Amino acid sequence: MPEKILVVEDEPSLQETLVYNLEKQGYDVQAVGDGRLALEAARARTPDLIVLDIMLPGLDGFEVCKILRKEMTVPILMLTARDDEIDRVVGLEVGADDYLTKPFSMRELLARVKAQLRRAQIIREEMGKIKTTETEELHKVLTFGTLSIDQTRREVTQEGQVVPLKPQEYNLLVFFAEHKGQMLSREFILERVWGWDYIGDSRTVDVHVRWLRQKIEKDAASPERIVTVRGGGYRFEG
Repeated sequence: MPEKILVVEDEPSLQETLVYNLEKQGYDVQAVGDGRLALEAARARTPDLIVLDIMLPGLDGFEVCKILRKEMTVPILMLTARDDEIDRVVGLEVGADDYLTKPFSMRELLARVKAQLRRAQIIREEMGKIKTTETEELHKVLTFGTLSIDQTRREVTQEGQVVPLKPQEYNLLVFFAEHKGQMLSREFILERVWGWDYIGDSRTVDVHVRWLRQKIEKDAASPERIVTVRGGGYRFEG
């Protein structure tokens, strides 16, 4: 069964181009032109990936992404008309998995779509293995003082309270925990957590580290668990 993609783009010629090229790759594509229709389509169709423009009538892409992220874990690739770091950071903060600045090549968009779908499939397979395996050996919990990471449940707790983490925040924290005490460069983190085929830059790591610090550090401004190594990257102290 072909993977389903929802394209949310209000510019007719670009929408048509996106649909044509994605269908040519074998995807099952639906397209809408405003934010409210995007919410309806996503809820009704549960797509495998959403290509979401920021500038939309009705609700803008940021608001659509924020709402959908509370309801589903579908990968979201945001399109922005400006090469503006603020747009990219806000997009990540409301839950987008990747972003692409217009104008872009169709080859690059297709590469990013493929990478996001592959990453989502890997996560589903890992979750499926956990759900179907009941052996105690797989129930692995990493503990660092008041911080616990239950890898079977994919759940993080701080002082007994569940810490709400986005999927990639969780993956990043586990990676840090498995390399406790090691200096990890941004490029190495990006390659191992996001994948070697991820096309974004290392600022993505900085944004996710900032989010993690806000959730697991006593004082995010003076972090003790995830420390910055000047000129190097980050080190997890536990």
